[in-house]
Amino acid sequence: MSEPKIRVVPVEMPKGSNVIIGQAHFIKTVEDLYEALINSSPHIKFGLAFNEASGPKLVRKDGNDPELVEVAVKTALSIGAGHVFVIFIRNAYPINVLNAIKMVPEVCRIFCATANPLQVVVVETDQGRGVIGVVDGYSAVGVENEEKEKERKEFLRKIGYKR
Repeated sequence: MSEPKIRVVPVEMPKGSNVIIGQAHFIKTVEDLYEALINSSPHIKFGLAFNEASGPKLVRKDGNDPELVEVAVKTALSIGAGHVFVIFIRNAYPINVLNAIKMVPEVCRIFCATANPLQVVVVETDQGRGVIGVVDGYSAVGVENEEKEKERKEFLRKIGYKR
């Protein structure tokens, strides 16, 4: 057995999108994730891809936005880890769909849900690849003061998440 290799896979974010990356365990994942997403909002646009870990080991895909399906497939292939799924969404935020995704029986974990610059840390062994974790955005540089706290609260009200 050779030494495992650690790779960093950058994720390209289409303009105006968010990405959710997770792990599931069954070929039915694609259909169930599709239903969870489409039932969350009549306006959501999305593309999803799921890497099979056995059998033909294909990237299974679906969605209602061809551009987002294409980028989900490209991202899933780049990550290359079995049983990983990638979902790109527009016209919704992860907060609108995460609970529905978590309730899909095949879903084991969510690695991230973000619109930030993203890197996926992958380990590669003789058997294949696995996701170790993600680098979501940038490192913190300080602690919010009263002015920044006020800005945060105003922003949440502006986008309709607080009254």
